[in-house]
Amino acid sequence: MLPLWLKLAYTALAAAVLIVYWFRYGPANYLWLSDVALILLVPALWLESALLTSVVAVGTLALELFWVVDLLARLLFGHRSRGLTGYMFDTALPLWLRGVSLFHLVLPALTIWMLFALGYDSRALPGMLILGWIVLAASWRFTNPQKNINWVHGIGGGPRSARASPGRLLALMCAYSLLVWLPTHWLLTWLFPAP
Repeated sequence: MLPLWLKLAYTALAAAVLIVYWFRYGPANYLWLSDVALILLVPALWLESALLTSVVAVGTLALELFWVVDLLARLLFGHRSRGLTGYMFDTALPLWLRGVSLFHLVLPALTIWMLFALGYDSRALPGMLILGWIVLAASWRFTNPQKNINWVHGIGGGPRSARASPGRLLALMCAYSLLVWLPTHWLLTWLFPAP
């Protein structure tokens, strides 16, 4: 049902991004929720899986759309707060490396298109809760607080000097669940047909 050219093109894009990130940032960078989504959409495409697509949508669609809006605000209106896309304008980073992050534009567009094509599977919410909590716990336990992956060591993308408390991690898990994943699930259930 989904075109072969799209499957091949997206797989090549994901592979290229993951290779660049491996050599530039190391494998811990794959714990970013957006990178988890980038990876998970590959089997979702090839298997034409409404469930995997829906897990990606619940877990990252709202966050990715905020990234796109922040980037557009910076480009169109000169908005210059740190925000989600501050690094895209950091001239200390090579332009080609910042260009790799443009996968954040592809991810929400492809996810929404796949939801139209495949439908929204309501089993995505429990799937994302389990996956998300595992990813957040792994980000907290196995990554350097300086990287602050998924903001598990403090709100905002800035580096942290020490590991956050387990209580803060638990609060963040609850916040993602109640403020991002659950409302996204409700909205997607309303907007898209079941598979």
